[in-house]
Amino acid sequence: MVATEREIMQYTAAVDLSLFDYLDTATKPTTVIYENGLGFAENLLAQDGSIGIRICNEDFCRALIKRFGKPIVSTSANISGEPAAPNFSSISDEIKTGVDYVVEYKQTDNTAAQPSSIIRWKDGKVEVIRS
Repeated sequence: MVATEREIMQYTAAVDLSLFDYLDTATKPTTVIYENGLGFAENLLAQDGSIGIRICNEDFCRALIKRFGKPIVSTSANISGEPAAPNFSSISDEIKTGVDYVVEYKQTDNTAAQPSSIIRWKDGKVEVIRS
């Protein structure tokens, strides 16, 4: 996750700027697969050098990313093969007790979160991978 469009251009090669117009119209969080990730650890890049990045619009996470000064790796809060937790109360105790720190923010919010859409932007067109 990154906080701004500028970071996308810093961490990828040759971004088609019309992508940002598309993202401005997206109705839910959207992760974009970029062909050439730059400056990331090798284990974050796909075998072809691509990487999925989402511009975060959630205030707390955005502030955290800005304060940290680098992109933050994000994943679903679930055990592999299990469904993703839609909110904090649905996260398994195994995960909550297996991490170094749990942020107190939004722990009582039971609103079901939606997984992000995943797209690939190529030649000015969108390829939907997960809607």
